[in-house]
Amino acid sequence: RWEGRYTAGYDPVTGKQIFKNVLGKTQAEVKEKLKKAIAESENLDIKRSGMYTVGEWMDLWYEIYAKPRIRESTAVYYKMFIDTHIRPKLGDIKLNQLQTMDIQRLYNELRESGRIRKEIKDKQPGLSVSYIRGMHNMLKACLNSAVEERLILRNPAEGCKLPKAEKKEMKVLTQEQLGSYLAAADKRGLLPMFFLELTSGLRKGELVALLWSDLDVERRTLSVSKQVVRAEGRALKVTRPKTATSIRKISIPKEAVELLLQEHEKHPDNPYMFPSPRNGEMWHPDSVVKLHEKILKDAGLEHIRFHDLRHTFATLALQNGVDVKTVSSMLGPYDTGFTLSTYAHATNRMQEEAAEKLGSFMTQVM
Repeated sequence: RWEGRYTAGYDPVTGKQIFKNVLGKTQAEVKEKLKKAIAESENLDIKRSGMYTVGEWMDLWYEIYAKPRIRESTAVYYKMFIDTHIRPKLGDIKLNQLQTMDIQRLYNELRESGRIRKEIKDKQPGLSVSYIRGMHNMLKACLNSAVEERLILRNPAEGCKLPKAEKKEMKVLTQEQLGSYLAAADKRGLLPMFFLELTSGLRKGELVALLWSDLDVERRTLSVSKQVVRAEGRALKVTRPKTATSIRKISIPKEAVELLLQEHEKHPDNPYMFPSPRNGEMWHPDSVVKLHEKILKDAGLEHIRFHDLRHTFATLALQNGVDVKTVSSMLGPYDTGFTLSTYAHATNRMQEEAAEKLGSFMTQVM
């Protein structure tokens, strides 16, 4: 067994040389390992590499690198990842001593029992796969910056095994259920809002941010150029959509325009398309979700998420002959591939109908 020793810089406190070693079964193997280890150690900023704990570096990274470049809603999640989950488990570990195993163990624990709120934890103790993957992406970016700053040689998050993405079954309102849903919305005086949602597929933050000036009555179009997001604390903020393709102008049915004009007559001096009856300001997005849940209950329908109304719009549009590219542009993210994969259940039915029509045509010409 062979051993090779090398100097890996100087201790920033004592000034003494730091010696490290490599081991191997042959002299050639040790020489190769020694050459690699020396090259790697020369890339480290020895004086600074032991200065930070994981918690200290994450705070520094968040303020200098992350916060100035991300949306406020994303910043809320980053702070939650750091303060609620990462700091309690990994925060006191020296940054240059953090191992892949430490991070992997954290992910495993969070997947099994990472919930904080007791009322939810009793029913579903583990955090979702998407939440853990979001945290991993943030932590990986943070540690990549540490590599670039020459504080660590490699990113220990790179070797982690993430839980497989969950493919949730999409739920939509069927054509038979739409009548009951809209009737229940009408009884609550909410038909214009939810009719528009089902004929446009807007996100909840986009829906509540609409102003009357966004509606072009003559052209029957709606300009979607802003959305409501949650800032730090419980504050709300109106911002531009996350991506350029989310800023769009969409056509809406004349029936939707007529309902919106009726809604406007109720509060002609209010700039918001759907002001809250409580204070005349825009609805909180979470309040709109609660209204949706009440409508479902009134109609006696199975629970679906508010976001599934967006899926309902897309599914109905595809099934009624609207092409995929148009549906994708109306939804916001202009990605036809995404739309095809997401709404495969709708496009499969369209293919079946097309096959039947083609078969019928071929039979007639034979």
